[in-house]
Amino acid sequence: MPACAFLTMDHADDFVVYDRDAVAPLAALGWTVAEVPWRSGADWSRWDAVVVRSPWDYQDAPAAFFDVLAEIDRQTRLENPLAVMRWNVEKSYLRDLEAAGVSIVPTLWADALTPDLLADAVRQWGGGEVVAKPQVSANADGTFRLADDPAEWAEALSTLAERPSMVQPFLRSVVEEGEWSVFAFGGEVSHAILKTPAAGDFRVQEEHGGRIQTVSPSDDLLAITQAALAAVPWSEPLLYARVDAVRLADGSLAIIELELIEPSLYFPYGPGSAERFAAALAGNAADGVAESARAT
Repeated sequence: MPACAFLTMDHADDFVVYDRDAVAPLAALGWTVAEVPWRSGADWSRWDAVVVRSPWDYQDAPAAFFDVLAEIDRQTRLENPLAVMRWNVEKSYLRDLEAAGVSIVPTLWADALTPDLLADAVRQWGGGEVVAKPQVSANADGTFRLADDPAEWAEALSTLAERPSMVQPFLRSVVEEGEWSVFAFGGEVSHAILKTPAAGDFRVQEEHGGRIQTVSPSDDLLAITQAALAAVPWSEPLLYARVDAVRLADGSLAIIELELIEPSLYFPYGPGSAERFAAALAGNAADGVAESARAT
């Protein structure tokens, strides 16, 4: 019976985790599943596949986290592939999407957040609010919504003073309309949701009070999803991907995130999605075994 490990963190009590919804569908396909913290020092060869699921503290020690992923990759099958996750860990991957013709939220990039960068961003985007965040982050950690008032910038400047950073215009559509997420398993779209922040907030994650609803993806949302996935530098369909999009002032959609490392997959909001995920995982593993056999 094949065995799978879901890579997680030591303590996930403060987070909403849906991964266990996939355990029964995997069991129906003959798989056993264990949740294993990434800092556990486990013998990864015990599992036929390790799937990165909820290590939502990795941004505190990204180098150590990727050392663990490299060790897993040496011992067994890692999903998603290590090369894809290395490409995706810094949000500068958005530049690659833009170069491939995919619309992204306008962004200024810097090795560290500075008053000059913030002033340039505010000026460039008409004196409105901006969002500053690190290029490596999860769960909106280190993310700041800033007005055109240098007196209010101190915490953001202190937090991001020595971290590669990015600044984007604050889009009213995020609070007025919300942020879409589209999920694909094995390269096929599975389901979609709309996330809206709590009143007075701009962060859409449940941990910050965000509200979630199931939606049918529009044609333009499906088109930008497929364009973003096609721009990933990997030739095979990925086990999982989450494409996050928002609406720009001109009414068009733009990518705000392409999550390929540890996105929440929101199984309860997509009927049959856990089963589709399980089938994609079993199929990927079977393809890997066949490929190994051909290689020998």
